[in-house]
Amino acid sequence: MSKLQFNDETCDILSRDLQRAAGFIFVAMPVKNDDRGDYMVRTLVGIDIERKLLAIGEYAEAGQSLMFCKRDSGTAGEDLERMLSDISRLADGRKIRGGLYFTCVWRGQNLFGPDSAELRMIRDGLGDFPLVGFFANAEISHDKIYGYTGVLTLFLDAPTS
Repeated sequence: MSKLQFNDETCDILSRDLQRAAGFIFVAMPVKNDDRGDYMVRTLVGIDIERKLLAIGEYAEAGQSLMFCKRDSGTAGEDLERMLSDISRLADGRKIRGGLYFTCVWRGQNLFGPDSAELRMIRDGLGDFPLVGFFANAEISHDKIYGYTGVLTLFLDAPTS
């Protein structure tokens, strides 16, 4: 079991003002048996520095690994670019016929600025194709409910043999 150190940058910010940190410091819970290092982001609800306790918006098991993550526009942009690069590689040159994009209500203009910059990044990374979606308070991918993320599903031409 990893111990939380309350003297690093993240915990120092949390201990000074949880309300201020609540918008950009979160808890990341690694997804078990995931080969991509995926994690689910959850909200910090409270912190008790003296007893070294955290309250998060999710059930956690004793001994479960937890990480802190900071959500900011730079990190969000890098993560979206990485995702688009991975998707482009997996598409392997097949034409994208359409897509569905479900993104967290907190992302959009808050992380990417005005005028649909997040959607322009998708177009710039994958090309122009019909894309629909909406903002949500949680995003579903496979059998997991995520938060503070975007989930992109694409419809591709069948592979050629």
